[in-house]
Amino acid sequence: MSAKRVLMHIPDIIIAIDGYSSTGKSSFARLISEELGFLYLDSGALYRAVTLYAIENGIISPDGKIDLPALEKALDGLDVHFEDRGDGWKTYIGDRCVEKDIRSLEVSGKVSPIATVPQVRDYVDKRLREIGKRKRVVLDGRDIGTTVFPDAELKIFMTADLDVRAERRAAEMRARGEDVKTEDVMRNLQERDYIDSHREASPLAMATDAVTLDNSRMTLADQMEWIRNVIAEKFNLTDRD
Repeated sequence: MSAKRVLMHIPDIIIAIDGYSSTGKSSFARLISEELGFLYLDSGALYRAVTLYAIENGIISPDGKIDLPALEKALDGLDVHFEDRGDGWKTYIGDRCVEKDIRSLEVSGKVSPIATVPQVRDYVDKRLREIGKRKRVVLDGRDIGTTVFPDAELKIFMTADLDVRAERRAAEMRARGEDVKTEDVMRNLQERDYIDSHREASPLAMATDAVTLDNSRMTLADQMEWIRNVIAEKFNLTDRD
């Protein structure tokens, strides 16, 4: 049986991908969406966009202190969304594409504290649920399968060794021209892991019905073969040709 061919018959579902930072959730989710013809939504991009706005408008200080009243007021009129202007779905604040700006180390260092704020999580979750109503979507984040879409038909929890994640993240940032040290990236990941797992609002956790994917020693090609087999088995798909 060809697992790849079988995916042509996949039903209208939501695929929720959660897991630790820099496990390659976004890259994996994008490939899945391309292969299945699903819409890909990067929930982390929305949190990063809110964080970028907070940084640029003095709502979060350099030492990470958040002006909660100012943040709550800003959310009332903040327009953070996904948009496709002919070059793929990207993250926007109003009419400004911020896809590159939200990937900086400064934003990475402050996104977890911003994401702990219940009002921010409600803001992002509402936007994700609106789009998710259409089904045939792939979403990745920290609490997609536990909080945003607890009824998602397929849930995946991604993990990888910390040193592997740090190397991947550092390489990605250097490819964008940023001068970073792997040890600084690793420290940032450790801090984010702790904050994400211990926050009061929707902490990072594996859904009880999720399938675990440890991709420490896997290529993207390996991961795609893995997901094809998982989908084929879960939805009892067989080669109909």
